[in-house]
Amino acid sequence: MSEKNFYHNPVMLRECIEGLNISPSGVYADVTFGGGGHSREILRHLDSDGRLFVFDQDSDAKDNVPDDSRIMFFKSNFKYFAQFLRLAGYEKIDGIIADLGVSSHHFDDAQRGFSFRFDVPLDMRMNRDAAFSAKEVLNTYSEEDLKRVFLEYGEIKNAWKLAHAVTETRKTKTISTVGEFLEAIRDCVPKFSENKYLATVFQAIRIEVNDEIGVLKRFLLSTPKALKKSGRLVIMSYHSLEDRAV
Repeated sequence: MSEKNFYHNPVMLRECIEGLNISPSGVYADVTFGGGGHSREILRHLDSDGRLFVFDQDSDAKDNVPDDSRIMFFKSNFKYFAQFLRLAGYEKIDGIIADLGVSSHHFDDAQRGFSFRFDVPLDMRMNRDAAFSAKEVLNTYSEEDLKRVFLEYGEIKNAWKLAHAVTETRKTKTISTVGEFLEAIRDCVPKFSENKYLATVFQAIRIEVNDEIGVLKRFLLSTPKALKKSGRLVIMSYHSLEDRAV
């Protein structure tokens, strides 16, 4: 593993490991592998018979997989985790952990377009092989659909004004970069709370681009059949949209 790629310092690591109640010879899945912080701790609790399956749709994550025969990496969205477990010969396992949302790596990597701090092409794809990005959302969605995205995923009070500003701007030019988007919505951003407002706007677009709530619901519905009777499911969520789904 390249040290420069280790980008996730897991939050509440001790609590997550306690929640999994790891059996040394058990079989576990980290369905949001990222930088591998949770997985490394799980491996410390497994003996030579234990197994760990890890999933991440971001190709960057593969560089963080430790050289350990007990671990197997799948480049996949975690909504498909149960199918891959069956392909590996496991119908039911002992525990599953999911750390939802995006990591600081995604925000700090300017070219990924997750942050309003950098003037780069609009992107926000967790899976860089996917064709659908923030640019498509902002340039092809109707005003009504944009309003829905901003309301549902950002709970933004002036969602209609925001959606209207986007559709008015794109009448004369394509909105291709973060800077062009910020300019388009400049009059919608409330003074003295710019960062908080923009964070919710970018959150809403990111969730839509990656279908995060739809993916989460599909994952949740598949977990009961994938867990043994005494199995554990540990989920870390960071905002009310995820909380309600969980």
